[in-house]
Amino acid sequence: VFTKSNYCVPICQNEMHFGADPSPVPFLLHQAWLEHHSRSLGLFIDGKFVCPADGRSCSLADSKGSIVCSTACAEEADISQCASSAVNGFKSWSSLSCNQRAKVLLRLVSVLGQHGQCFSELCELCEASCSTAALVRLLQFYSSWAQLRDTLLTDWTPLGVVAVVTSKDCSLYSLLLKVLPALAMGNSVVVVPGQSTAPPVLLLAQLFTGAGLPAGALNVLTGSDITLGVKVSQNHSISYVNYSGNKEDGVMLCKATAGMGVPVSVSPCIGAICPFIIFESADINSAVDEVMEAAFRKKKEVFWVLCVQESVVDSVVAHLRLRMAKMKCVTLHSEADRERLDAAVQEAQQLGATLVQSCADPTSGAQYPSTVLCGVAPSSPCVVNPCPGPLLPLMTFRSNTEAVTLGNHSPHGQAASIWTEDLTLALETARSLSVGSVWVNSHSISDPCLPVCGHKDSGTCTDGGQEGLYQFLRPSSSSPPLPRSSPVSMDYTQFGTEASPPIIPDESDPARYVSPQSHLQFVAGKACKSVSGCSVAVQSPGGGGGVLAYCPDGGRKDVRNAVEAAIKVQPGWMKKSPSARAQSLYSLAKGLESKRRDIAAAINTQTGLSMDEAEKEVELSITRLSVWAAYCDKVQGGSLPMPNSGSALSIPEALGVMGVVLPDKNPLLSMVTVLGATIATGNAVIMVPSQKYPLPALAFIKVLQSSDLSAGLVNVITGSRDQLTVALANHSVIKAIWYWGSAEGCQYLQYTCTSPLKTLRLCKDQEGKDGELNWTQCHPSFLEEMWRSAVQWKSVWIPTA
Repeated sequence: VFTKSNYCVPICQNEMHFGADPSPVPFLLHQAWLEHHSRSLGLFIDGKFVCPADGRSCSLADSKGSIVCSTACAEEADISQCASSAVNGFKSWSSLSCNQRAKVLLRLVSVLGQHGQCFSELCELCEASCSTAALVRLLQFYSSWAQLRDTLLTDWTPLGVVAVVTSKDCSLYSLLLKVLPALAMGNSVVVVPGQSTAPPVLLLAQLFTGAGLPAGALNVLTGSDITLGVKVSQNHSISYVNYSGNKEDGVMLCKATAGMGVPVSVSPCIGAICPFIIFESADINSAVDEVMEAAFRKKKEVFWVLCVQESVVDSVVAHLRLRMAKMKCVTLHSEADRERLDAAVQEAQQLGATLVQSCADPTSGAQYPSTVLCGVAPSSPCVVNPCPGPLLPLMTFRSNTEAVTLGNHSPHGQAASIWTEDLTLALETARSLSVGSVWVNSHSISDPCLPVCGHKDSGTCTDGGQEGLYQFLRPSSSSPPLPRSSPVSMDYTQFGTEASPPIIPDESDPARYVSPQSHLQFVAGKACKSVSGCSVAVQSPGGGGGVLAYCPDGGRKDVRNAVEAAIKVQPGWMKKSPSARAQSLYSLAKGLESKRRDIAAAINTQTGLSMDEAEKEVELSITRLSVWAAYCDKVQGGSLPMPNSGSALSIPEALGVMGVVLPDKNPLLSMVTVLGATIATGNAVIMVPSQKYPLPALAFIKVLQSSDLSAGLVNVITGSRDQLTVALANHSVIKAIWYWGSAEGCQYLQYTCTSPLKTLRLCKDQEGKDGELNWTQCHPSFLEEMWRSAVQWKSVWIPTA
C-alpha cells in the first residue's frame, strides 16, 4: 500500500481511499503489504513512503534466518527533509482543536480493527511483540487525554517536534508508549525505530496518516544502528529527544547531543536486573508457575533474580524441578551466547552454587537447557552481570529487611515482583524497594493508566498515566525555550580545574578577616569553613568598590561530607508525613521573616538593589516558602482503575540527594524556591549559591541554623561554580542536578551524568538573564513543573482473583 495524502493505490485487486471515514478500507494481509513494497521498505516522510537519498538499505531476518524485508537507511538529506516536514506537521496538528485530535486517534481504533491481523502477523514475523489489544488500549487512553488537554492541562503547551529513538532490542509497546502521548499532546513526532520494529512502525504510520493525521505529524526514519538517532537528535528542529532501549546506546546518544541545547530523556528498559521475591506466606504453586514464565520465556527484556525466604527454599526448588522436568532446550541467538552461559555456570559452581536443569546439556549448537543456579551470592557474576539466556540465579533471605536489601542490591531500579498473601507485608516491601513498578502476586502487567518510571540507573523520564504527559509539555507561563546551539569545543577532563586563586587565611594579619567579614558555609547542620581552609573574595557591585567579604572556597571534599550527612537524614525525612514536612517549611518561613531586615541588607549590599526592592524579594521568598509548605500534602498519587480486577497505586517518591547550582538572578528568591521544591517532596539537597552574589545565601544560613530541619537535610557550599559542578556530577549518590550556569557547564553535565544516570534540569545563562526565567512569578504550572521534577513515580499492582 502506498499512501499519499488521502489516496492509496490498489492492492489485491482492491482500491482503498483513506479520508475522514475509514470504513471503505479493505482487509489487508502482511504478506500482500510487504510484496507491494517488493519487500523493500522506504522511509515515511510527509505522509508518504520515499526512497532514501543514496538507496542504501539493510536486511531484516526472522528467527529462522529467512529475509523478511529490507529497510532503507536514512542519510543527512533525508533527515533534513524529515525535520522540515515535522515542523510543518506540528503547525497543522497543533492548530487542530483537542476534539479533532481526539477523533483522529479514536478513528485509528477503527482502522486498526480492520487491519489488526495484518499488524499482528507483521509483529510476529519481525519478533516485535505488541498485541493489537494493547495498541487499542493505548489509543483509547491517549485519545481521551487528547480530548482533555485544554480542560485539565490548561496551563501547558506542546513542545514542538519530538524525536522518539529506540535501540534494536526495544519492544514496540515501549516505543508506542512514547509516540502516542506525544501526539495526543499536540506534538509532531519523528520516530527512529530499531530494525526489528521498523516494519510495524511503518505500517502504523501509514494507517495513522490514512486515519486523518496531517502529513508530517508522524515521520519514520530507519537505519542500521543508533547513529541515525544521534544524527536526528542533533538536528536543530528537534525540541525534545526521548530514548528507550539498552543503556549503551542511550549513553552514546546523551554524549553525542551534549551542548546541543536539546533535552534528552533516557529509559534503559533493556537488560535491567529485577528481583522476584517469594516470602514464606506466598502461594508457592502460583509463584513458581509465574517465575517459570518470567525467567524462561523466549524473549525477555529484563533479567530476573529469584529471592526466596529460607524457610520455603526447599519447597520452591522442588516445585521448580517438577515444572522444569519436561522443558526442552531453549534456542539461543548464537553459539557465542552458549559459550558465555557455560562460562557463567562453571564460575557459579566453583563459587558453591548448585544446578537445577530441565534436561541434559547439549554438547554443541546454539541451545541451552533452562537452568536455575541455587545458592548464589549477591556479588556473584551471574547476578551482577547476567548472560542472555535461560539462566535464573536463586538467592535466599531470612527476614523482610534482608529481602529488601537483596532487592535493592542491583544498580537498576526498573521493577520487582513480590509474592505473599500478607497484604501489609506486600505494601511495606513495595514502599521500601527502589524500583519504578512493583507487582504483587503477579509480574509484567502493564497498562497506560499507571506511570512507568525507572529508579536509580533505570531511567530519567516517566511514561504512562497523566504523569507521563508532562515530558511532552511545557508551562504556558514560562518563556519560550532558548534557540538550539552548537556544542562548545572543550576538554571535559579540564572543566572546573581553572578557578580563581583562593585566599589562604593569614593568622598574622587577623584584621584582614575581621573587616571585611569572613563567612562560613553550612554542611551537616553546622556553619563551618571549607575543608581546604581557603577563602575567596566577594566583590562589591560592579567590582569597583573593593572587597565586601570573604566566603569559603568549597570543593570536592566539602561535597563529599555534605552527601554523607544527607544520605543519613534523607530516608527519615522522606518517611515523615506530608503535614510534618509542611510544618517545618512554615517554621522556616517564620524564621526568614524574623531576620528579614538582615537578609534584605545583604541583598542590598551584594546586588546594589535598593532596600525597598531587597525587602520585596525577601517578602516574596517568605511567601514562596509558605506556598511550598501548602504544597506538601496537596499533590499526591492515588488509586487508579486496573484493566482487570484488583487495585493499582500511583505513588510519588523523593529522588534522594539532589545537587543544585543556583543562578545569579534573584539570589535569595531563587534559592528558597528551589529549596522548597526539593525538601517539600522529601529530598535532601546540596546547594551551591551564586558565585557572583553569595552573601544573601550565606545570610540565610542563620535561618537554617535556627530551624527544626534535620542536620544534613540542607547544605550550602560556596566557591567556584565550575569546581563544585564537577564534584556534584561525579558523586555517584547524587540522583539529580539542577543547574543554572554557563553553556560549558550544561554541556559538561549532559556528557558526564550518564553513569550512573542523573536527572538533569539545565538552564543556560543568556547574556546574564538566566534563560529569561522570571523567579518572581508564582504561576501554578511554574511550581508544578518544579514539583514534578523533584519526584519519581512508583506503580504498585495488586491484582485479585
